[in-house]
Amino acid sequence: MATNFPKLNEREEEILEAVVHLYITTAEPVGSRTVAKRLNLHLSPATIRNVMADLEEMGYLTQVHTSSGRVPTDLGYKYYVSKLMKVQELTIAERQKIEQELTKKLDSAEQILKHTSQLLALASHQAGLAELPNEKNAVIRRIDLIPLGEKQVAVVIVDSFAGVHSSLFTFEETVPSQIIEPLNKFLNEALFDVSLDRISVVLKENLRKLFDERRKFLEIAFRILSKIEPSSSHMILEGANNLFDQPEFQEPGKIKSIFGIIEDPTPLVKALRESLARGEKQRQTVLIGSDANIKNTEEFSVVASPYMLENQDTPIGFVGVLGPKRMPYEKISAIVDYTASMVGKMLSRFWR
Repeated sequence: MATNFPKLNEREEEILEAVVHLYITTAEPVGSRTVAKRLNLHLSPATIRNVMADLEEMGYLTQVHTSSGRVPTDLGYKYYVSKLMKVQELTIAERQKIEQELTKKLDSAEQILKHTSQLLALASHQAGLAELPNEKNAVIRRIDLIPLGEKQVAVVIVDSFAGVHSSLFTFEETVPSQIIEPLNKFLNEALFDVSLDRISVVLKENLRKLFDERRKFLEIAFRILSKIEPSSSHMILEGANNLFDQPEFQEPGKIKSIFGIIEDPTPLVKALRESLARGEKQRQTVLIGSDANIKNTEEFSVVASPYMLENQDTPIGFVGVLGPKRMPYEKISAIVDYTASMVGKMLSRFWR
């Protein structure tokens, strides 16, 4: 969220922070008298009103109607998140709750990430989102070839995230059933701990080395497995119904924007990946309104944190919260960060 901000003095920062807090809490335009009561700075409403007018001129606040109070702009939210926000510490009880939820018996990365998305939605009262680990980060743990007739073979691959990949292959000629068992054994030896996107490379390397009977096995295996490609990771979105309770999304046009994200989250995933890539590897990112550069998402914000396996510093996915721009960033940032760290720990157990 790199932005060139017009410089603010201490009083301007204090009043901007108060307006953001009040608007997040009430969803109502904020007037100078309300700010005066909150800050208790012995400043007159007229003085505060003048500062708010300056903040509006600099692009941090806007006035919905001529006679109404002011609300933060995208720039105002960005300044607050970048320079004024103090991330809240989670209580011991809150941490324990997240740990208890994520240490339930969950047998695959997909189950963990789906449960994580639900947990984030429940904890934030917004929509929770979680990106499944990219399959390029997974390695093969087991391969099974299952004959389904004289010319068909089902292929089942289990990866290091307990993900299951299956496909059906049809030969032009009959495949002798007696070669399936030794072929299975050979593949599990040759491809154990090989990433899904390197199957063809490893098989080709072995083809060059073998000149005996096993070469026939490998030629058959290559025909079966060379078509298997890791799918691009996808995002799980839970709790979108929470957004319908927010005052920002009562208008039909804005409700439609929620359905747009539910139906096709790909642009949002792409925007988050790019934002995370621009920052530090283990750093949280916040996209506010137009930051995402996606049609019909001007009213949304996303707080997302990357997760990674233990003893590694390269993220393999992210978790986050999607909500209106008017959401409690201090609390949500803490929840998302801690949840991401727990997801990394949970996924690491599949690698042990």
